[in-house]
Amino acid sequence: MIGFIIATFTTPETIGTDIKSFLWLLPLAAAIASVYKALKLDSISAPNFIRETAILFGTIALFTIAIALALYAIAHLITS
Repeated sequence: MIGFIIATFTTPETIGTDIKSFLWLLPLAAAIASVYKALKLDSISAPNFIRETAILFGTIALFTIAIALALYAIAHLITS
């Protein structure tokens, strides 16, 4: 059993290049936003922390979408 658990960490997770793969970014962005805001806020209150974390999460997600669309457009122009 221990060998099986250790073996699962030796192969990377296969993440494709389709739109569904973008969903893997959302939990990562939420974790990054919450940890960053927990470290950077002077005084942490629940409403302020949630608001600031949501703003940062939205910013990360929107910029990632914008960059992905720009790269897709550039790739489409080059290949067609």
